[in-house]
Order: sequence, then C-alpha cells, then structure tokens
Amino acid sequence: MTMTETRTALPERSRRAGSAKTSPVRDLLALTERPEVISFAGGLPAAELFDLDGIRSSYDEVLQSPTVLQYSTSEGNPLLREEIARQYAAAGLPTDPASLLVTTGSQQALGLLSTALLDPGDTILVEEPCYLAALQTFALAGARVIGVPYLGDHLDLDALESLAREHSPKFLYTVPTFQNPTGRTHGIEARKRMANAARRHGFRIIEDEPYRQLRYSGDELPSIATFAPEHVLSLGSLSKVIAPGLRIGWIRMTADVRDAVTIAKQAADLHTSTIDQAAAAHYLTSGRAPSALERIRTAYSDRRDAMLAALPSALPSGSTWNRPDGGMFVWARLPEGMDASAALPGAIAHDVAYVPGAPFFAGAADERALRLSFTTYSPDRIRTGLSRLGAAWDAPGSVKG
Repeated sequence: MTMTETRTALPERSRRAGSAKTSPVRDLLALTERPEVISFAGGLPAAELFDLDGIRSSYDEVLQSPTVLQYSTSEGNPLLREEIARQYAAAGLPTDPASLLVTTGSQQALGLLSTALLDPGDTILVEEPCYLAALQTFALAGARVIGVPYLGDHLDLDALESLAREHSPKFLYTVPTFQNPTGRTHGIEARKRMANAARRHGFRIIEDEPYRQLRYSGDELPSIATFAPEHVLSLGSLSKVIAPGLRIGWIRMTADVRDAVTIAKQAADLHTSTIDQAAAAHYLTSGRAPSALERIRTAYSDRRDAMLAALPSALPSGSTWNRPDGGMFVWARLPEGMDASAALPGAIAHDVAYVPGAPFFAGAADERALRLSFTTYSPDRIRTGLSRLGAAWDAPGSVKG
C-alpha cells in the first residue's frame, strides 16, 4: 500500500446475526470432551442403540441404483413422504404426501418457515422457556420474540390469549410433547385451547414434534393440527427415533404456505441428501423400525427412572424437578438464592455437566433452572454422574448463589 492509499473499513455484520444467542450446549462441548466427564448437557440419543445393521442394509440396498446419488426434487423422496403421511394417518391425522416437504433435519424446517413467514420486526410467541435453537433461528430472522409463561407445569393459556390479542403475532411456536428443555407436555384441553386461540386471533401454530414417539408412560395425545388443521404447521424428525446423523426432518404444510416454503427450500440447499432420504425410506418400510424404536423406548424409560430415583441425593435440599412421561429431559430448579450458571464450573470440576436453564428464555430468565438429559448413558453411568453432581454442591469453594 502506497503512502497515498487509504483503507476503508469493511461493512459490519448484520444486526440480526448479532442478536442471536450462542448455544450453551455447543459451548459446553469443549469443556466436556474429556472422556471422564459425564455430561447431562447435550440432548444426545444413545449411539449404542442405533440399529447399525438395519441402517447399513438400507444403504446397501438403495445404492444398487445410481439415481440415489443424483439431484432430485426439492419436496423430497416420494416413498419417504408416503410413509410419513401413513404414520400421520395412523396417529389420527389424515395427511396428503403432497403436503409434506423433507428437510435437512427439523432444524432446517424452522429456518425455512422463518424465511417464508417472517419479515424483520414481526412478532411471534414462544413457550417460556423455549428450545434454544428455535430462539436462535427466530433472532436471525429478525423476529420480535415474546414468551408465554408457564404456571407450574402448564402453559398459561390466559396469558396466551392476552398476548395474542395485544401483539397480533404471526405464529406461536410450541413443542407440545415432552418439550425441550422442560420435558413438559400439553394436555388435550390445552391443545384445544391453543387451537381455538389461533382461530380466534388469526395466528398460525408451529407444532414441533421430534420427541412424540419417545413415550414411556401415559396416553398418546392428538396433534394440535387435529383441532385447527388450517392454522397448524407440524414438524417431525427421524433424529431421535433412528439417528440424528441422517439429518432427516419434514414439514407438514398447509396449502397456503406450500409454494413459499418450497421456494425457501430451493434457495437453501435445492434438496435434502437423496441417498439419506432413500435409505430412510427403505428403513422405515423394511419392518425393522418398530422393534428398534421399542428397544430405544425401553432403554430410555429405564434411564429416566434411574435419573429420577437419584435426583433427591444429587440436588441440594429444597430443589424441585418434574417427572416427564417421555422425551429426553428433566427440568429442575435449585433452591431460592442459588444460580445454576454460577454453580456449573464446580460441577465440571467434578467431571459432570448440565445445561443452565437461563439461555432458554426469551425474556427474564430463571437463574435457578437447569436441564438434565437422561438418554445418553446407562443407568449405572447416570447414577455415577449424579453422585458426582451431589458431591459438587458440598465441595469446599462451591458456588451456592
């Protein structure tokens, strides 16, 4: 550069990118990568339960045709969409395969819906607390996010009505069955009231259901779409019931948004991996999936029970926690005056980790809350990890608040 040349600063990054929170789960990975650490932080399925033989056989079968390595349609593999539609119908929600769009994990589905439905500054409602990666997606879309609070273990439906009336949101985002991060489930009356509110106030509901098939007790519940089919967009995933590495999710769309969502998909990545879709379709129709899912549910039920049994001695006196009927998570609260984020380094020093609850809130955070995942480890390993956690609270120099 000569003496007469000047340097012009580069443009700043977007304000939307700066508004998205980092993921504490991802940040914790570097701290917990030591093999001796027992981490209840990540919502990781148990890798030893993956049906490797069945999945490998499906890949071998579909690779007999070179077309599984070719470009394909944005909507997704026809056989896979037919099978997903069949499963919806079997659960009481008749579904046209043409209304389904296959996505690269249900996380991409959130991004596509944000692109298709939101303009910067639009208001949306979320459960408070909320799935963190959804909050990140909505922040990147420039949305104004307002949390609907819980009253105990139940969503405050009167607050939902009031917020909808006041803010005219574009949609409500909910994980109605075994929610991430809390493991809570909306009962049938709550689902009906949410559907009625959507009709009355003119907003959509994004119903995210990655955990629906991981039920260990209690009765199956109908989709919210059953009560307001024209207002509900349903998301699903194979990540928790086959394997997350497949990156197979989908959107069950209403006719009015189908074209916009499909265009968003085309712009994002043209289509989800053709070979992974074909292998997933083969696996789902091979007859192996039901027994593999039952093995997963049985193991996870035992792991949930092991965690619940060990929590009284693992958490400080005065803590509370829920007892989920399924899913992957237990939501706990420390006693008054304690801070889960401040206490985390002491836990990691004892080779155990959890996720503080604060980052899951769109508004004022509950500093006492924490999320514990029970699916990754065997019952014995869970008991060992929670024993370490119990020791961490009482260790010299541990942070109590």
